[in-house]
Amino acid sequence: MPDAPKLTPGEILFVATPPRWREACLSVPAMRAFQRLGVRVKVLCPDKQLAFWKASGFGDGIAYPAGASAGGIAGRLSGVDAALLWEAGPVADACAKAGVPRRLGLPAKGLEKRLTERIERVVKPGPIEHRVRFYLDIAEELGAEGYVAENFTLVEMGVEREGGVLLAPDSDEGPHYEWPLERWVALAGDLQEAGLEPVVGRGGRLGQALAGALEGAEAVDLGFPALEELARYRLCVAADGALPHLAAHVGTACVVLFGPGEPEWLRPLGKRHVIVRRKVECSPCFAPKCRMDLRCQTELEAEEVKAAILRLAANSF
Repeated sequence: MPDAPKLTPGEILFVATPPRWREACLSVPAMRAFQRLGVRVKVLCPDKQLAFWKASGFGDGIAYPAGASAGGIAGRLSGVDAALLWEAGPVADACAKAGVPRRLGLPAKGLEKRLTERIERVVKPGPIEHRVRFYLDIAEELGAEGYVAENFTLVEMGVEREGGVLLAPDSDEGPHYEWPLERWVALAGDLQEAGLEPVVGRGGRLGQALAGALEGAEAVDLGFPALEELARYRLCVAADGALPHLAAHVGTACVVLFGPGEPEWLRPLGKRHVIVRRKVECSPCFAPKCRMDLRCQTELEAEEVKAAILRLAANSF
């Protein structure tokens, strides 16, 4: 059996960043572990992620446009000697097509044939593991120290925090992951009665509808990654999805409403965040569309969410 691949201080490593925002956030601690090892980390990322990675301390690398083909990406990889591939897809295909000498990754379906060096990760039976462990375990297999506090530091955006509570009702996972509009409206009224000013994040259909339903309420646009805007608030109430991970990344405390997802697997990083869910017999299902009556969302009452917000707000304002 060949020796397990290792990274060495001073080595230049291009990391093909996960294209999905939530996965990008969860991969940051592993990226920092490589830096702490002394590896010169460069990103291979979609254009839309450049601002995110620069703010996170990884300003150097190669970007490619949305929808780029493997051939189009391969043409940008001249001089790349080593690449870490988290997952299969056009970027992994491009690295193989360009003949990148060292292509490291797990021997997963669709990825194994693209690799020159395979990383082994053994997952033992047991409780659900948070997704961040996937990335950190790979970092440790490559010789970095993953599970240290320095890898989890918050990103400082240099903006002043405001007093309002940001409401972000949209989920990039789809409507199945979103709390009903009427509950958001009721929650906004409850917050105003408690002396907390709601600010509506217009990130999609539901955010637009909520802004229209709350006459006179402040509203802001939340186009991903929206790091500066998210950093303006001490507290964010959001649907399960990428946005609370981005908010947590810049130090905003989050109340996250989980429905068909599993918080033990995909909650935002950090101990200060609060998860609210109505655990029903069919959750988590992770289905793209509910096959029943969406009870995990409709049975979650505004009063429960308000109570969680007030608990968190006591430590955030």
